[in-house]
Amino acid sequence: MSTALQSHLSDLLASPLTRLRPLSGGDIAAVYVAEGKQQAWLVKVQGGSQGLDMLTVERAGLEAIGATGAIRTPEVHHCGPWHGGGLLVMEYIPTRAARPEDLRRLGEQLAALHQCRAEDFGWDRDNFIGSLPQSNRIQPDWPTFYARERLWPQLTMARQALLLKPTEIPALAAIETLCRDELPDCRPGLLHGDLWSGNYLIAADGTPVLIDPAVYFGHGEVDLAMSRLFGGFGPGFYEAYEAITPTPPGGDRRNELYQLYYLLVHLNLFGRSYYPAVSRLLQHWA
Repeated sequence: MSTALQSHLSDLLASPLTRLRPLSGGDIAAVYVAEGKQQAWLVKVQGGSQGLDMLTVERAGLEAIGATGAIRTPEVHHCGPWHGGGLLVMEYIPTRAARPEDLRRLGEQLAALHQCRAEDFGWDRDNFIGSLPQSNRIQPDWPTFYARERLWPQLTMARQALLLKPTEIPALAAIETLCRDELPDCRPGLLHGDLWSGNYLIAADGTPVLIDPAVYFGHGEVDLAMSRLFGGFGPGFYEAYEAITPTPPGGDRRNELYQLYYLLVHLNLFGRSYYPAVSRLLQHWA
């Protein structure tokens, strides 16, 4: 496979490759660095019947974020079919460990991204969160979108997989009421959608870079909630964000409600090790 892939990439890029080096860290796709004599590219190979669809919407998300000018994303050179799945070829960005000033810059630039507005909540296409489908069907307001297109699909998926009992899942009407009571009447802003520490880079010159998005237009606090779920990005990141977009009262409650979506995603992706956290939040909001 690697020999055939290297030959295919050489043809695509019109550049002989000296090495195709696998990278660790790709939970869903196989990731490589394709090295030429004067340039390198990052290559993702996504297998399966959804592979090309997953990479196609990843490309669209990267380009949507990059087009705002708010924050950098890797330039995409190619997206197409490969051995029944998909192949995505991007700019390879050398990185360094994040410094406090880099994280402050990331916070500032994320706030700028969230100020890129749309008329409606959702996006012009559905995409994926990890390997799970993520519905971006347009809804007229944020509480309706979050209830119908975020919480309800994941709860339904967990019930169908026997990860949650029907008695543990509120009715859709109750979820909609909860979201109307707890969530703000906000303006749609462009979100990364899956902002954990593995989905940003710090380039060698200190520039923040977003990767692996699951974009849509929603409430910016969702990205902050995901960033906090597994330890956070450090105080400077949040201070810089808050200096531009202060969090209104009730942020801690909304943070938990937004983290429920991501915990449900992890329950559906990785199984019952996430059940206690999901169960606690469902009981809290019951």
